[in-house]
Amino acid sequence: MKTLGITQNFLGLDEHHSSLDTSAIAIVQAPYEHTVSYGGGTGRGPAAILEASHYVEFWDEEFGRELATDRGIATIAAPDFASSVDEDALDIIEEQVATLLERDRFVATLGGEHTVSRAPIRAHFNRFPGMTVLQIDAHSDLRESYEGSPWSHACVMSRVLEFLPPERLVQAGVRAQCREEYERIERDGIQTFFGWEIRQGVYGRSWKERVLDACGEEVYITFDIDGLDPSIMPATGTPEPGGLYWDETIQLLKMIGKHRRIIGFDLVELAPIEGNPGPDFLAAKLVSKMLNAAFTGR
Repeated sequence: MKTLGITQNFLGLDEHHSSLDTSAIAIVQAPYEHTVSYGGGTGRGPAAILEASHYVEFWDEEFGRELATDRGIATIAAPDFASSVDEDALDIIEEQVATLLERDRFVATLGGEHTVSRAPIRAHFNRFPGMTVLQIDAHSDLRESYEGSPWSHACVMSRVLEFLPPERLVQAGVRAQCREEYERIERDGIQTFFGWEIRQGVYGRSWKERVLDACGEEVYITFDIDGLDPSIMPATGTPEPGGLYWDETIQLLKMIGKHRRIIGFDLVELAPIEGNPGPDFLAAKLVSKMLNAAFTGR
């Protein structure tokens, strides 16, 4: 499996700290974009995150460690999706993630449109069949089909629920969906913490604890960047007002890492804005924070 060198990899790490043989962490790129329905550009998201990550400091004062040099982070070269779409493209990603899991690497996947998340989620489910999926997202992504395709980014969690029991899907920040999606949440017992409930204080200050309580011992996080409020994250195809902010998001991730075991994650739907590198840097720093949260106690 080809890895990227210091000029291209996550954080700009030297060979000693980015070799797959010696690194505990592997970054998988999934720059797949085929079904975007509003703003485009998610296919450029992974490369933008890697480029911006070169300006993220190794030392994290919040976690009191330098994870990159402590455990090592290998960045895998992006696959070629030129002749692969829908399930064929996902199979490429899933095989790559599964191979890394077999080598006992912690895998973080960078997308691409949210469709790609089904691949690393299924690879992790095959290894951790009791896991919970925590979905941070503006949209519930529970449509059976959208714009004629069951593989649309708007359908990704329906594809996940073909193997994951619905009560083990926890959603936080959802604030845009169709009626059928809302009814499915009610019918199937999906644990959804809506954006309006969080923002209007329905749970008081305890919404993060409620999300934590809904999660099982092993947690996979799928993080659609539009789960964040567009005031801090405008670079996404479908920005929705009323989203999460930085500090509360990091607090939630720290809680999950402290009280549960984060087994893997993906970050998707960054659509870089030319001339505005700020969102790219935020996404890169978020990946770093998520890795630190996942390695709490490890």
